Amino acid sequence: MATATARPAQPVHPELSTPPPDAALAQIIFGKCVSMAVSVAAKLRIADKLTSGPKSAADLARETGTHAASLYRLLRALASVGVFAEDADGRFRLTPMAEYLRTGVPGSMRGIADYCGSDWSWRAWGNLLDSIRTGETAFDRVFGEPCFDYLAKHPEDSAVFNEGMTGFSSSVAPAVAAAYDFSRLGTVVDVGGGHGVMLATILKAFPNVRGVVFDAPHVADGAREPIRAAGLADRCRAEGGDFFKSVPAGGDAYLMKHIIHDWPDDKATTILKNCRAAVNPGGKLLLVEIVIKPGNEPDLGKILDLEMLVLPSGRERTEAEYAKLFAGAGWKLTRVVPTNSPMQIIEGEPV
Repeated sequence: MATATARPAQPVHPELSTPPPDAALAQIIFGKCVSMAVSVAAKLRIADKLTSGPKSAADLARETGTHAASLYRLLRALASVGVFAEDADGRFRLTPMAEYLRTGVPGSMRGIADYCGSDWSWRAWGNLLDSIRTGETAFDRVFGEPCFDYLAKHPEDSAVFNEGMTGFSSSVAPAVAAAYDFSRLGTVVDVGGGHGVMLATILKAFPNVRGVVFDAPHVADGAREPIRAAGLADRCRAEGGDFFKSVPAGGDAYLMKHIIHDWPDDKATTILKNCRAAVNPGGKLLLVEIVIKPGNEPDLGKILDLEMLVLPSGRERTEAEYAKLFAGAGWKLTRVVPTNSPMQIIEGEPV
């Protein structure tokens, strides 16, 4: 007796099922549209303007000085991917994702979204093919100078970049403070510490620890007021300088978040050697970075590695690559500490 062939069950919500390969690829290809739309919304501070409640595109257009019909199309597109939501009456409201586009909230990504769509970033990415062909940094080719030299000369762009890094630090910093015991360290020097969000979080969690925020002079100047406002002026100071020349001496740990990944091996080695020369006996090196995973599993580090290729000449690295980098600068990689974030703490000791 013949038996009927069972038909596979159909998903209850077919729109939520895994798309076929061609549709999935199309989503990736047109990801540039979503990225730029988010950036424009960040620049216009749409999320800030929705904090008081839903608003129509016409109302938001009046507040932002934009074209109402075009702004509606932007917001409709973003609502389709979960950034904002359109109500039945045509007004837009915040969603959990949109909350992170607000200014000044913990973990805010408004600054990162802003800079990723800025002309100086977008133009460099438009030359990715040149970087792949030549190995040269696209930003340097487009603008005629390195990324950080450009930012030092363009304070408005630098402010957007620093806001993005500060927002990112505010989400990563608690995870770092929770994952590592800083209580054994007398003084922590945060090299390239920006406006001090990471170090301030650590000092608040470990009241016996003192700190130094070290960065370029114009960045360190901007760190002093946040340190004072955090009530840490008696335990923390901001110092300006050039980490390619030296870093403040006498630290029990030299901490760097997303600094070494900005540089190729030769320049990264110079920074690490300067930290090795300055560290107290028995001190630590603590890099807060993404460690690239083996194999083909999804990995933010493998995507950000292209950002490093295009903009600052740096690279994301595997654990083995970090171990080699440490060894060339007088350090020994002792362990990689996971955190409740995409970042890991890569610990080293002097040799």
